[in-house]
Amino acid sequence: MLVCYTISCMATAPSTDDMIDEFLSQRGHETESVGWQESYNKKQCPDCGGLHEGAATECSVCGWAPGN
Repeated sequence: MLVCYTISCMATAPSTDDMIDEFLSQRGHETESVGWQESYNKKQCPDCGGLHEGAATECSVCGWAPGN
């Protein structure tokens, strides 16, 4: 005699933010927020490459700030 059991598994649905990011990225939009890059012990602006001290909150060269 052969007995089969079916075990149901619940999958988690992606978050709304993930769905929106996927939708936008499929249409050529950039979805990752860009932040400071690290260069040795300095922060480097991702827009112009300007180097700043670790406490910098805005690029003094081009005016870029995280979240812009």
